[in-house]
Amino acid sequence: MRIAFIGQKGIPATYGGVEDFTEEVAVRLAQRGHQVTVYCRPYYSSSLQHYKGVKLKRVKSITTKHLDALSHTFLCSIDSLRRNFDVIVYQALGPSSLCFIPRLWGDTKVVTITHALDWQRKKWNKVARLLLRVAETPAVRFPDKAIVISDGLKSYFENKFAREVEKITPGVGAPVFREPDGIKKFGLEKEKYILFLGRLVPEKGCHYLISAFERIETDMKLFVGGNGFFSDDYVQRLHSRSSSKIIFGGYVSEELKQELLSNAYLYVLPSELEGLPQSVIEALSYGRCVLVSDIPANLETCGKWGYTFRNKDIDDLRRKLIELVNSKDLVKSEERQRKEYVTKNFSWDKTVDDLERIFKECLNHEKPDLGEGAEYSEPVEPPGKDEVIDRVTNRS
Repeated sequence: MRIAFIGQKGIPATYGGVEDFTEEVAVRLAQRGHQVTVYCRPYYSSSLQHYKGVKLKRVKSITTKHLDALSHTFLCSIDSLRRNFDVIVYQALGPSSLCFIPRLWGDTKVVTITHALDWQRKKWNKVARLLLRVAETPAVRFPDKAIVISDGLKSYFENKFAREVEKITPGVGAPVFREPDGIKKFGLEKEKYILFLGRLVPEKGCHYLISAFERIETDMKLFVGGNGFFSDDYVQRLHSRSSSKIIFGGYVSEELKQELLSNAYLYVLPSELEGLPQSVIEALSYGRCVLVSDIPANLETCGKWGYTFRNKDIDDLRRKLIELVNSKDLVKSEERQRKEYVTKNFSWDKTVDDLERIFKECLNHEKPDLGEGAEYSEPVEPPGKDEVIDRVTNRS
């Protein structure tokens, strides 16, 4: 099959869950003999023309907060009309709203993958949030197949649009364990630090973690890895709270990430919004104890192998940090079970198997009738914590 990916910033991935996902599945599809093209934004990707068997196609964008993704997706969609792709995969909610371009003016089959409800992100103003809500309709109604990455998103879209939505589960690579070496330059020692990895944007909730950590008595340090993305003011506010015990590491390379996960005492993700948090899956694959906010996506990801605190509640986060910092036996006791849980439930090969099946179904069937109700309808709220609690375990 000739397959193209549109919507991501590019590969090789340096930051971003959508980019990680794209790299993992695109490379594996190429290894299986498919001709794969990934559209990239020049500021994100290198000048390589190919990466591990995947063709990289760089297209310019208007690099502003509100126009970057949309302008890039539009130009990539126009470019795709003169390519002979069998399937085009649109990544993320905003870019997926333009999937109608190849759907209406070409014979290519179109698939969308929604990783999160992006209109919930705090970085957007009211107009942008409204547009992202409106984007849900074309992202689900127009493609031959609509895909999501979590049960919560599947329930949300099926209830809202009365259309079957496919769910695929992202995978995780095999952990590479490393002895402490590069982390020493940050003053970190094995099992003497709490770890946060992610983009420094408000919805990731790093400010909650810093506030809670500042209020506990411990010899542990807090290491924050990651950069901002159109969030300079927020990053500056976070960095103003750095100290000998709160350390900001900036961009984290793959090797450094492996070393950080190999030696961390505890991994914390205090996010307000997630699709299916890749960083939590990775932390569990290393056997790390994880503490997460009790939003549905985090509960679904952890299963019964994570500890939780009430979302946005700094006092509750502080209490849980104190409990886990003072309970080394508890933190260390289930390392093997965490690793086994990830091995059993999160496989990139299974993800690609599911994608291949979906692509083949698209190519073997006529385009579905969009049906009535394709116009914009009033937004409904995504499923709440209580709607998923019966299938995951809140261990706090």
